[in-house]
Parts: sequence; C-alpha cells; structure tokens
Amino acid sequence: MSTSMPKESDIQRKWYVVDAQGQVLGRLATRVATILRGKHKTSFSPHLDVGDHVVVVNAAKLAVGPRKADDKVYWRHSGYPGGIKSESLGRVLERHPEKVVRRAVKGMLPKGPLGRKMLRKLRVYAGPTHPHTAQKPVARAAPPTRQGR
Repeated sequence: MSTSMPKESDIQRKWYVVDAQGQVLGRLATRVATILRGKHKTSFSPHLDVGDHVVVVNAAKLAVGPRKADDKVYWRHSGYPGGIKSESLGRVLERHPEKVVRRAVKGMLPKGPLGRKMLRKLRVYAGPTHPHTAQKPVARAAPPTRQGR
C-alpha cells in the first residue's frame, strides 16, 4: 500500500475563531499551533503546510497570574554591543497583547520557511471583533481553563 501525498489543489483550508478570554497562554498556543500545522487532519504531512487559518480574539484577556506577569521576561538584542533589552510579560501584555500570543505560537511551529508560512495564517486581535467575517470562520473551542485559579 502506498502513502498518499496531498497536492496543493487537494488541501481544503478552513477558518477558525478561538476566543482567548480566560485561557492559559501555553495551552491556547498549543491548540492554535496544532490547527495551523494541520495535525488535526487525516491528510497531515510533516513537510507540507496543510493547516487551517486561525483568528484569535480577546488576546488582551488572557489568564496570566501576577507572578508569571512579573517573572517571565522577553529579551531582544539590537545587534550592537550593550544593545540587549528586556520587557516583562505583564508590560508586553498591556502594550501589545497580540505579540504575546504570536510569539508563543511561533515557538511551537517548525523553524524555517515552512514555519513562517504557517505563521502567516495566524491573525491575533486584542478585542472581541475581527474583520474576517467574509471568510465565515467557525468557532473552535479553546482548551478548558484550570479551576482554582
């Protein structure tokens, strides 16, 4: 029996909406990365982009504890000597909540051209509205929240 390889014309891409309100960042990013990668499909192939489009709304309302908001630090470097800059998760979440979700999902995708192609199918919005109603996105249930937090 031979293995079937999906062609670009055979790939059916759907649109999903994921509500991030009250969700834990890592669990949400895992679910979104799985959809972007296409691992939920029977036609999954690790070297092809068979995933779907994902729209994440309410990124500003993620469930991040006060300790995590202070202790988790994002680093970046300008390339010049002494050009390292740091910013806490809480500060980035206040200023650019979309970047927090995008960065978490990016770390869970393959590195290189394939991962960059998958990341282009991710749209993140801080509020509850998005401009992709024409694509008729289907609401996708996010992972259940942890009780007791």
